[in-house]
Amino acid sequence: MAKSSWTADGIRGERGFSLLEVLTATTILTVALAALAQLFAISTRANASAKATGYAAILAEQKMEQLRSLTFGFDTLGLPVTDTTTNVTKYPEELNGGKGLTPSPPRSIAITTDGYCDFVDRAGNVLVAVGTAPPNGTTYIRRWSIEPLPTNPNNTLVIQVLVTPFRDRGAADSTSDVRRLPDEARIISVKTRKAS
Repeated sequence: MAKSSWTADGIRGERGFSLLEVLTATTILTVALAALAQLFAISTRANASAKATGYAAILAEQKMEQLRSLTFGFDTLGLPVTDTTTNVTKYPEELNGGKGLTPSPPRSIAITTDGYCDFVDRAGNVLVAVGTAPPNGTTYIRRWSIEPLPTNPNNTLVIQVLVTPFRDRGAADSTSDVRRLPDEARIISVKTRKAS
């Protein structure tokens, strides 16, 4: 925008911006646009990560609810009853051929263990797998562990579910306590015997 000024003889003159003013304004605008572009990129990555973590949490909750729905109570005579045969690695679950609520081997939450894992595609469908090899189309791996509570092993189970994207987790599985990485979900619950 041109600035008005008065000359010595009383005539109003117009003068433009100086080169220094234009360079300063251009620099400020360039820095602001660069910061805005960085903010946009950061928010896009954060939204994608939140979406992946949310989806993993939904898959973990589905598996937890499936495991918690298995029989773990007392019969009419007061004897303990535990489902140890339901195959929850398939959908729909099968009444035979699985592990049910049988205590899992050590580190089944860290290692893909037969009977204590399943594989999910990007649409949330459980894929048919042979053993522990991820089938084609695997997007997420769900692992779970079932452990008796040390202080009350006959009547209380600790159930853990870990959902991870199908990728190399590096050292996250090598520690004694498996770490949850970004874009993953881990849920822990306790199930106690109840009268049927």
